[in-house]
Amino acid sequence: MDYHALAAQLMDSMQALHRMRSQKHLNESLQGEAFVLRYIAQHSSEVLPGEISSEMNVSSARIAAALNSLESKGLITRQIDLSDRRKILVSITPEGKTLAKEQERGVMEGTAKMLALLGEHDAEEYIRIMGRLAEIMSANPIEL
Repeated sequence: MDYHALAAQLMDSMQALHRMRSQKHLNESLQGEAFVLRYIAQHSSEVLPGEISSEMNVSSARIAAALNSLESKGLITRQIDLSDRRKILVSITPEGKTLAKEQERGVMEGTAKMLALLGEHDAEEYIRIMGRLAEIMSANPIEL
């Protein structure tokens, strides 16, 4: 099997998808401020900026910039941890929760539509293969 030829086909398909508006919306929800807001919303208590940085695999400076922006929009708050003054606790505001729910609903709706276009069998196979790839890659990370 020529895996390089398959890789080229995959890259072409991914580039074609990336140019589409719906795919851009999905990609944006998995990175940047939307991801940070979603991550905070999924936690019942405050989170530490370092946790977000680790989860996103980005620098603390990028997280600080995203948090600054979200805070200026009134979507999150930050406060010093009274038990350890070196830590900053990040919480989501009611407005932030509302926006996170709206974004989640939009992403889920768009993803469901995309899967419906594939049809039942192909959609299930796509999910199976993506799950398998995630499982394999977590056990055998490779440098890209």
